[in-house]
Amino acid sequence: MMTQTTTPEKPRLEIDSARRHRRQIRLWLGFVVFALFALVLVGGATRLTESGLSITEWKPIHGVVPPLSEAEWEEEFSLYKQIPQYQQMNSDMTMEGFKTIFWWEWAHRALARSIGVIFALPLAFFWLTGRIERRLKLPLLGILALGGFQGFVGWWMVSSGLVNRTDVSQYRLATHLIIACLIFSACLWILRGLTPHRGDAPPTRYSYVVAGAIALMALVQIYLGALVAGLDAGLSYNTWPLMDGALVPSDLFIQSPAWRNLFENPKTVQFVHRCGAYVLLTLVLGHMIANLRLAPRSSHARRAVVLAGLVLLQASIGIMTLLLQVPIGWGVAHQGGALVVLGFAIAHFRGFFGEYPLDAQTVHG
Repeated sequence: MMTQTTTPEKPRLEIDSARRHRRQIRLWLGFVVFALFALVLVGGATRLTESGLSITEWKPIHGVVPPLSEAEWEEEFSLYKQIPQYQQMNSDMTMEGFKTIFWWEWAHRALARSIGVIFALPLAFFWLTGRIERRLKLPLLGILALGGFQGFVGWWMVSSGLVNRTDVSQYRLATHLIIACLIFSACLWILRGLTPHRGDAPPTRYSYVVAGAIALMALVQIYLGALVAGLDAGLSYNTWPLMDGALVPSDLFIQSPAWRNLFENPKTVQFVHRCGAYVLLTLVLGHMIANLRLAPRSSHARRAVVLAGLVLLQASIGIMTLLLQVPIGWGVAHQGGALVVLGFAIAHFRGFFGEYPLDAQTVHG
């Protein structure tokens, strides 16, 4: 007589299926994170080559296709000739020179559009096939919406340099970069939450607070760096550790009201960015020492050591970039290093919370 198997196999198969779906989503988000990293690097190169104003119109759909004929190139060049950057800085530019800056900006916009596609289409597929857990649906939709808003912010930034300026507003540049970093961080946060953790106990009950402060400080440093880039503040005071011959230079608050110096005085902005680096380095070194003393064999301690190494490397790149007066290669490396530090700080912070639990709805469909 045959007996019917009931079976503990079904829950096990459902759990295996849920974990397989998590791996698929991790691979997707990992690719998105890589594409976002590339986008920020291209954006940094676009800024350093002063290419960002070469495309003077916002064409979200039609702008996908670059000029295909000499007549179309002439039309784009004639539009560029109408803005202050050409008239005041590049009036001797040739068509070949224009094409160089045009391709940088076009590549930046094309990569941004492609990221929208590689985020939205897999999201729709995973959603419709029931592979996205309920807790992740709103966060992923929020990331998609923030990405769409970022396209508008990018044009808002570019438009600030088309009328009365020869470059974009440092306020809008910093906003554009910070939103990109928030999207990058949110994707990493979710990816890390879907990744199995070792489950080591944190060194203290406040360790996650310090890790969160480090991640926040890394984001603040990127904001300050964007202000430095927007004001070309890295092209002056190219000495270290002294700045203008002193540890604390004079004339930091010569503009009125005083708060404007923090955003519009190149000297003050660079000095604050330097101070931010010292604060971040102090935080990560103290965090590393505490983790090694209190939980030397834990995954938290190992991550803290790696994070400290990344911040030290980034500080070294920043100093070299300053001393060399911001050559393009070093400038892009410094911006990329900032994103690596932020990404690892986010992953380290998320490590204190463990993997998302598999809830009943995930397991039972």
